[in-house]
Amino acid sequence: MYNHLQTDELIKHALVEDIGTGDITTLSTVREDMRISGRFIAKEEGVICGLAVVKRVFEMVDAAILLTRKCGDGDKMRKGDVIAQVNGPAQGILTGERVALNFLQRLSGIATRTRQAADQISGTKAVIADTRKTTPGLRVLEKYAVKTGGGSNHRFNLADGILIKDNHIRAAGGITKAIERARQNAPHTLKIEVEVENFDQIKEALQCKADIIMLDNMSLADMKKAVEMIGDKALTEASGNMGDKDLREVAETGVDIISIGALTHTVRAMDISLRFE
Repeated sequence: MYNHLQTDELIKHALVEDIGTGDITTLSTVREDMRISGRFIAKEEGVICGLAVVKRVFEMVDAAILLTRKCGDGDKMRKGDVIAQVNGPAQGILTGERVALNFLQRLSGIATRTRQAADQISGTKAVIADTRKTTPGLRVLEKYAVKTGGGSNHRFNLADGILIKDNHIRAAGGITKAIERARQNAPHTLKIEVEVENFDQIKEALQCKADIIMLDNMSLADMKKAVEMIGDKALTEASGNMGDKDLREVAETGVDIISIGALTHTVRAMDISLRFE
């Protein structure tokens, strides 16, 4: 899923943002011919993600820098484990250090949070999915981190599928009108998903043959009843502050998908350090 063409501009922007007109501290204190070696170390347990990004950061700073991975994306590391080793020109490593860590820590935090959620629903038919509540500009990487952690990706952008939410319903004049207009104007290849808040809306969505029905902020009892109503007529998605819920209980209502915005929008970065030898 990782693709240089999609991420090089993101990395370049991050480096330009951080370096500015030059790393004045490193350039004024470290000799140009100095070479160093360092290790990326996990300071807590977590799922690693973003090693290809780290490698690319250093390549873009100085092609002479070598990154040797000690694990792979998706591997779970314990406190004290060595994630990767970096060798090469000291100036380049010091200049790229913070950007490399920023990417590695954030993406590993997302992968770790996703793995925790996926483990909670293990053995059920439900899958964990992300949302579009991502950091502006970093969506492709953050959604990669969700996949690395064992989750599934919802829409990457607004062109990926039709998701008729409450404001669309109000603006269109109801679920039926919204779906009718969607079928008239959108490509037939796109599935139609509708957000519902009550049983009357579920009945209307079923009559209109929606492909996916999103159950928004429903109680567990209502969610279970909704799943029984819908049966195999549409996929069901549980949504609405799912990051605060007991995911096992949600999955056991029988829903197909549990979407969690908190996977990306309120995640805590994993604690990782780069220590020089």
